[in-house]
Amino acid sequence: MTAADDRAVRRTVLVTGATGYIGGRLVPKLVSDGHRVRVLVRQRRRVNARPWKSQVEVVAGDAADEKVLKSALDGVDTAYYLIHSMSSGAGFGDLDLRMARAFGHAAKESGVRHLIYLGGLGDPDSDLSPHLRSRQRSGQALRAGGVPVTELRAAIIIGAGSISFEMIRNLVERLPVMICPQWIYSQVQPIAVGDVLAYLVAALDAEGCRNRTIEIGGASVTTYRGLMLAYAGARGLRRLLLPVPVLTPRLSSYWVHWVTPVHAAVARPLVEGLRNDTVATDASALRLFPEIRPMDHRAAIDEVIRDLDAGSIDTAWSDADSTRTGSERAVNLGTGGGLILEKRRRRVLAPPDRVFRIISGIGADRGWYCANWAWWLRGLLDRFLGGVGLRRGRRHPDHLRVGDALDFWRVEAVEPSQTLRLRAEMKLPGRAWLQFDVRPLADGTAELQQSAFFAPRGLPGLIYWYGLYPVHAWIFAGLIREISRRAEADAANDPIGGGTRPPPVRQS
Repeated sequence: MTAADDRAVRRTVLVTGATGYIGGRLVPKLVSDGHRVRVLVRQRRRVNARPWKSQVEVVAGDAADEKVLKSALDGVDTAYYLIHSMSSGAGFGDLDLRMARAFGHAAKESGVRHLIYLGGLGDPDSDLSPHLRSRQRSGQALRAGGVPVTELRAAIIIGAGSISFEMIRNLVERLPVMICPQWIYSQVQPIAVGDVLAYLVAALDAEGCRNRTIEIGGASVTTYRGLMLAYAGARGLRRLLLPVPVLTPRLSSYWVHWVTPVHAAVARPLVEGLRNDTVATDASALRLFPEIRPMDHRAAIDEVIRDLDAGSIDTAWSDADSTRTGSERAVNLGTGGGLILEKRRRRVLAPPDRVFRIISGIGADRGWYCANWAWWLRGLLDRFLGGVGLRRGRRHPDHLRVGDALDFWRVEAVEPSQTLRLRAEMKLPGRAWLQFDVRPLADGTAELQQSAFFAPRGLPGLIYWYGLYPVHAWIFAGLIREISRRAEADAANDPIGGGTRPPPVRQS
């Protein structure tokens, strides 16, 4: 490695919006490439659960605060600007403009050499929606500071958790027949999230991209109607789209609000933007980054479905929503990345290894610790439907490894004393996982987080989840409570040695 290469690898890179959809995926890529990474976040607690937390420097505060910006930008070579304020409601465009202008000037004063910004595609000479106009004005405001800016403009990003794609995906999943506005015929050039990340990383070292606006898009152009039908086809869903001549953005946003997880305040600017054609008219991205060959929208959709099937969702648009405080609550029910999530957390007065020992001993002869009759009935129903039921038991009474069958679950991940993830193999209108995470606390006790994930398949999946949720909530509450009780009893019975195993529970 040359000295220049070594300096490039060791430079400090700032990522704003690091807890958002793109930023949360960009940070680990930069870390793995050997860069010193600093992140600017509103609240420090939002990075606590990220696996890369210990590998980055965290600056917490408001990006509109001059002191915070000075601290975040000090010694930075390149900064990624991934901030937008659409969820703040009316006036978000003016707020975006002020923040971008302040960031651009602060970067210049701090000696930053390069800014990389992800904006929005759209003909600037056309009647752009307020959202798309704001994205392009923010790029201009960054450039006004005097630091060379690489502005990458993209249309809808296809990825599990991308807000625009999640809005469309949820509509297709939940509605067999859709009354659609005329925007379903707008031209769009969607791009896979992996390709967006590839462009963002490549822009660090591509000198020719500085002081340029570069349009990036996937390998195919379609319409929103084509995108919806492509997703429906990939999911094996039959969908009928009925366009109507008059359906205002306001009415559409209310419809989206009730049918999808996207709030009306966010849906409206998104829907307004769908009326604009968003197609790349400049092919310079392919010349500047010849190593990147973007996939078409069908391949990108297939990749999303594979992620959903595997439960592999790194980030979601809702991660950056400052109105959400679920991470602080004992029980949190929400959605993200195509998944419905129910998370419960509980402090356990026992060491982490004792808690995990109880978790890893679950199922088979010991039962499921709470409402075993309900688990038995579910297994009986599964056998009736042609599923595996509860008859498989488990390989070993005490130890689990990846790939083991556990009643009607399959062990998908095991990290001793930390994590156990089970994938459901019973008959379901969707895919489901149950995960246990154990975190050590400073006083030697543990925090247990129990998470149920469900990726519904169409309307039947939603009816199944929400129809049975009262029963599931009761069972999940009892499960985490009983795991905690048994772990505490285990530690109390043998505070020094190996503890005792929970006795078998007779299935009846």
